[in-house]
Amino acid sequence: MTSKLLKSCVIALSLGASALAYANNGLIAIITPSHDNPFFKAEADGAKQKAEELGYTTLVASHDDDANKQDQLIATAVARKAKAIILDNAGADVTIGALEKAKAAGVPTFLIDREINKTGVAVSQIVSNNYQGAQLGAQKFVELMGEEGLYVELLGRESDTNASVRSQGFHDIIDDYPKMKMVAQQTANWSQTEGFNRMESILQANPNIKGVISGNDTMALGAEAALKAAGRNDIIVVGFDGSDYVRDSILANGNIKATVLQPAWDQAQEAVIQADKYLKTGSTGKEEKQLMDCILIDSSNAKKLNKFALSE
Repeated sequence: MTSKLLKSCVIALSLGASALAYANNGLIAIITPSHDNPFFKAEADGAKQKAEELGYTTLVASHDDDANKQDQLIATAVARKAKAIILDNAGADVTIGALEKAKAAGVPTFLIDREINKTGVAVSQIVSNNYQGAQLGAQKFVELMGEEGLYVELLGRESDTNASVRSQGFHDIIDDYPKMKMVAQQTANWSQTEGFNRMESILQANPNIKGVISGNDTMALGAEAALKAAGRNDIIVVGFDGSDYVRDSILANGNIKATVLQPAWDQAQEAVIQADKYLKTGSTGKEEKQLMDCILIDSSNAKKLNKFALSE
């Protein structure tokens, strides 16, 4: 670990320190991927709000999907004597070692959004039911496509378990429709820029496509931008996450016609509630691995969507 990088991690955590400097319950560290993605910003904001409501100070930082940076942020949180860590991790395998060190130091971890490939290390792993959500999105996609036509799939980051689970959920529905033909499947790493670039090149090679199904909303937005630039308002896009940007596209009758809401805000707040209970009683009262069901968002309910939560 270089001193320069460690210093930057300390600064990142310090800048996220809550104004509640004199709260009695101690520190909770909240570490997520980059807040450039509104999903991860919603996670951080939801966790921070609930932690402060429960009387904790908060340290907020992003690892930017860099496993080394994540390790150093976790080490810094431990050194700062955090009572608990709320984490949306940087990889199902590469995260395990850092969490084992935190556990050995007496700092419990509570994972949100992404699982790791080991149990008994984190206290809780609270994730969206990605398979169930993907099936919801795929069924809507098939309906929008009229059960036939050429389509492409944009995949998430290969190191993220969610990418493969969502893709499997998509195909367990779509593959039952023989007139639906996938002509391209490419990774865009959850990135809007990569989604734009992949869509641009795919469209040049496959101008007759009718639809795009995307592993997240950020890639879907990139794909939509490429389609608009090409004047292809006829191509259907379905995303996954439930972002406000995608909501706006649905309501404006853009290329994106539907998405799948995974409850980022509620998930993060639930993790803090469980951390608080664990710190006070030694148990969350729940299983380590917990699934939260997803909700289909389309023109019928998009107006109720705000900050990754659906109002009644």
